[in-house]
Amino acid sequence: MAADHLKEEEYKKINMARYTGPKTKISRKFGEPLFGPDKSFDKKNYPPGQHGISKRRQKKSEYAIQLMEKQKAKYLYGILERQFRNLFEKANKSKGITGEVLLQLCESRLDNLVYRMGIASTRSAARQLVSHEHIIVNGEVCNIPSRIIKIGEKVGVREKSKSLSVIENSLSARESVYEWISWDNNNLEGVFNILPTRDQIPENIKEQLIVELYSK
Repeated sequence: MAADHLKEEEYKKINMARYTGPKTKISRKFGEPLFGPDKSFDKKNYPPGQHGISKRRQKKSEYAIQLMEKQKAKYLYGILERQFRNLFEKANKSKGITGEVLLQLCESRLDNLVYRMGIASTRSAARQLVSHEHIIVNGEVCNIPSRIIKIGEKVGVREKSKSLSVIENSLSARESVYEWISWDNNNLEGVFNILPTRDQIPENIKEQLIVELYSK
């Protein structure tokens, strides 16, 4: 019981952290709340270091614009540079449209699917749940957030973790399930049915800019 209490407190901190600190600064840099609803961003939705919204900013170069788009995607999905580069290389070798395949690979990560299924309220919280072994894939515990889930594989909550309030609260706040995922609320388990098409992925990312950057 004491261990469970510590876990609950740990995840409360994770959820609280989404509204404060560097994350808001990062969101201001890109002009949109990248990590979910952010009260601090709503108050100051102009770039950091700028005293008010009227100050003019220097025009960015093509390279700077492409670089910012890549950084935005990495922040959104919580992926480090080496991992992101590897995903791009994989997408570039595929038969599909490179930018779209890149986003599909990002969407196929275990941490992202835990978030999409509503098990966690943010991708950051989803990574914590996976890392602390609260998530199962095809009935087996998996603690690798970057694992690429294949079509037809099942992602669910470990039996002893189903009573965690952070999971219960996230699921109760979920409004709907994405079209490419099916969800069994009785067993707290979902199935990755099909790769999402680009128009099914809601993130505001100009993936072609990322392709152009890596293709230089």
